[in-house]
Amino acid sequence: MKIMFICTGNICRSAMAEAMLKKMLEGKENIEVCSAGIYAETGDIPTEDAIEVMKDYNVDLTRHRATNIQDSEIEKMDLILCATRSHKLAVIQEYPNLKDKVYTIKEYAGFSKEGNNFDISDPWGYNKKVYEECAKEIYTCLEIIKNKLVEENNHKSQ
Repeated sequence: MKIMFICTGNICRSAMAEAMLKKMLEGKENIEVCSAGIYAETGDIPTEDAIEVMKDYNVDLTRHRATNIQDSEIEKMDLILCATRSHKLAVIQEYPNLKDKVYTIKEYAGFSKEGNNFDISDPWGYNKKVYEECAKEIYTCLEIIKNKLVEENNHKSQ
């Protein structure tokens, strides 16, 4: 299974989500995780605060490099998880053939039913505390998503 996280610049939210999920899925070779940004500058490095906050999750984000969605292998993905509804709409508009594979992170985790907050807010330009809140929100979603993926993967390999 191939999963891609999408955000704006691929230097905060999607980069953190990719790195966290990879860490959570260590030992599960049949699940690949990557990320991209709709307006990313391919090759950009993550923000300092993203790198710092990921240390709290025992994740090293220093080697991450941004990928623009146009430079990605999005067409090969089985699941595309977007930080916000606007990212989801942008992906579907650009790649209508993938619409059945595109969700917001919160939607796929099942949180979108609570209230109507489908979005994980962008911490870019804010202080480290905002990054910490963003990372915690992503992590909470990923704990659910990880279990869902492992379960789905086990069904496919049977």
